[in-house]
Amino acid sequence: MSTIAAPASLPARTGWFSRAEAWLDNKGKGAWIAAMVLGFIFFWPVGLALLAYMIWSKRMFNKSCNSRRMSPKFTAMRSSGNTAFDAYKNETLRRLEEEQENFEAFLKRLRDAKDKSEFDQFMDERAKTAKESRESEDA
Repeated sequence: MSTIAAPASLPARTGWFSRAEAWLDNKGKGAWIAAMVLGFIFFWPVGLALLAYMIWSKRMFNKSCNSRRMSPKFTAMRSSGNTAFDAYKNETLRRLEEEQENFEAFLKRLRDAKDKSEFDQFMDERAKTAKESRESEDA
């Protein structure tokens, strides 16, 4: 027998509105905006009511509705509590940054070489057309 667990922040017996509000809050501000747009598309008073509720409850203008996930940049810096793993993680990140810098330098050298070869080709073609035009004028 399977049971569906209610979100930890809500009591077991909540109304559909509270559950929908908690679900949208968990998904972030984008979910609120999508719900509002869909409300306007399907039945405009629903979209208007959602817009009014979002403004009244200050969901549009504060960060409480943002996704609770940390950005990957900050989770990489956070300590796990295991010093061996943290040392390994820091060494791996340092090595990856070094490899990225080396690869970007390699790409720059490739672009520079390509630019130089294209410029040399342009100059050769220009010299060839100038030589041909001089020969045609002499003839």
